[in-house]
Amino acid sequence: MTEANKDAVDAIAAQWYAVRPDLDTAPMAVFGRMYRITKAMGDAMERTYNRYGISRGEFDVVATLRRSGAPYTLSPRQLSATLMLTTGGMTGRLDKLERAGLLGRSPDPHDRRGLQVTISDRGLALIDEAVTAGLEVQRAALAGLDGEEVEQLTVLLRKLMADVP
Repeated sequence: MTEANKDAVDAIAAQWYAVRPDLDTAPMAVFGRMYRITKAMGDAMERTYNRYGISRGEFDVVATLRRSGAPYTLSPRQLSATLMLTTGGMTGRLDKLERAGLLGRSPDPHDRRGLQVTISDRGLALIDEAVTAGLEVQRAALAGLDGEEVEQLTVLLRKLMADVP
């Protein structure tokens, strides 16, 4: 590897090697880069969704309703389970999204104590634009890889994810 190809993670690994040459820093190199990529992409996605007046967390709620298919309705419990949120955390997001006119809540006809959350027409239009913009950001981040490399990366990450506790 040339000096020009080295990055901040290489510098950290080199520092560890200098003080602890007995350590195998290969895992640090992998996960250090994954963390940095995740942070940078998370920030980029937040900026992208903010242009639509929503946060990443709010995007996740509306996107979950959208990808559930017509009639774009789920219970708060289903949303919480899908997004790994507490019911309290979900309530706050639903309140904000309902005030913004992106979704509505109504009684569940099958459960007198339950509610249904349904994406509004405005929410449907917004999420379709936001997901397209988000995918453009992600596609741009992958632009340095060819199609085969993207597929290889996908396979390797899937394999890694299966082994992570």
